[in-house]
Amino acid sequence: MSSRRAFIHRASALGLLLLAAHQRALAVSLSQLSNADAASGVKAALARGAEVAVDLLGRTDGFLGNPQVRIGLPGQLEDAAKLMRRFGQGQRIDELVTTINRAAETAVPMGKDLLVGAVQSMSVQDAKNILTGGDTAVTQFFASKTRAPLGERFLPVVTQATDKVGLAQQYNAFAGKAAGLGLLKPEDANLQQYVTGKTLDGLYFMIGEEERKIRKDPVGTGSALLQKVFGAR
Repeated sequence: MSSRRAFIHRASALGLLLLAAHQRALAVSLSQLSNADAASGVKAALARGAEVAVDLLGRTDGFLGNPQVRIGLPGQLEDAAKLMRRFGQGQRIDELVTTINRAAETAVPMGKDLLVGAVQSMSVQDAKNILTGGDTAVTQFFASKTRAPLGERFLPVVTQATDKVGLAQQYNAFAGKAAGLGLLKPEDANLQQYVTGKTLDGLYFMIGEEERKIRKDPVGTGSALLQKVFGAR
């Protein structure tokens, strides 16, 4: 090995050692994290996730164009819709599905302040639970803090949008009978309530997806605090 190649080899080895030492210095244990760091890191992650989720969903095709959160007709009504298509009612079904997804896209931005408020009022224990919890910890936190008030805020928006579609009333009449026969969940028997619930599910799902990205690659966030907190073991 030439002296030049030997020098490069030693330099590379030294670089790897320095990198490993730097990573060990950053990777503190969960027990070593201060309450302030834990709370600040989780709040930053959730605020980031909420903002990204609202931005992704609160736009045209945010729901309709995303198969992960796209709102379809529930249960047996999806089968009924297929039958209606055979009888030339496909356009009306498409209009209904488009309308309920557009309603969700319109409603989501109206909840941003409630989501941010929930993050800001988070306790240290909430932060610890999320930091050490599983993949559903974030969804559970937001649902417990914001589902009821967001539902109240979203429902009028959804109602106004779906009232413009003649099929909405037909849906409620048919769904009510289906629920009575046990073919549909009672909570899905009202179109407006069903869409509101699915809007919330989609919002919490996307927030959780963003949070999982941070857990998986905290370095990629570019935030030293998030790297410190979510890189802890």
